[in-house]
Amino acid sequence: MSSAFIQAAVILLREGLEAMLVIAALAAYLTKAGGGHRVKSLYAGALAAIGVSIVAAWLFALLNSGQHSDLMEGIIILFAAALMLYVSGWLMVKQDPHGWKEYLAAKADNALAQDTAWAVAALAFLAVFREGAETVLFINALATTEGGWSIGLFGGLAAATLGLAVLFYFINLIAQKIPLRPLFIITSAFLFAMAIKFIGEAVQEFQEQSILPFTQVAGADWLSAIGLNPTVEALSLQLLVILFALATYSLVVRNKRLTRIDKAARAGKA
Repeated sequence: MSSAFIQAAVILLREGLEAMLVIAALAAYLTKAGGGHRVKSLYAGALAAIGVSIVAAWLFALLNSGQHSDLMEGIIILFAAALMLYVSGWLMVKQDPHGWKEYLAAKADNALAQDTAWAVAALAFLAVFREGAETVLFINALATTEGGWSIGLFGGLAAATLGLAVLFYFINLIAQKIPLRPLFIITSAFLFAMAIKFIGEAVQEFQEQSILPFTQVAGADWLSAIGLNPTVEALSLQLLVILFALATYSLVVRNKRLTRIDKAARAGKA
């Protein structure tokens, strides 16, 4: 089983699973909030987003075919890494059950307040298309780093699609019982690790164009075996990103704690 097969399957499963969780949770919330008649519009918006994502993937592959460009590939990989870092951070912040419920409630209440099928459909479309757009970028970046659209990569996508079809049935049955917190933490960690790897790949593309210097780290050849770029430039940038992510997460956690303390203090005075 090739690396491309596994990575492609995991990317599509992760993105698709998150989208399905959002749609299933919103459907359950809309039903409880008296908006059950809008669930069909929710699913219609989700299906439209899937269709647009497929077209976007075809156009993206078409526009990026032709002459090889290390510079363009480096930019694409770096952009994909940035999106991965963003989504990883978003998942880690939202892994708090209370925060996730508030997020879903705000989204659904906004759509219900407008009481239109278009509002609910648009909500689903944006939720799913965000995942679809990320999948397009991630898979194209993976194809770039793996040297092309291989059979293994297509096989991974096919296997993930089949897995998602099965999962969709069960997710709708147990939408209210899925432990979101562990899922969010694990997928956040996976995305963060892939983003760090992609940063090294982007640096390598820029190094091949002599845009960045190339300083080999002595005794670090083993890093190449696990897909990392064993150069001072790549490792330094990756370390900076890791430190920045840790500092940002610590700041977010601190602010949330202070907010909870402030709310508790105000409630005590009331």
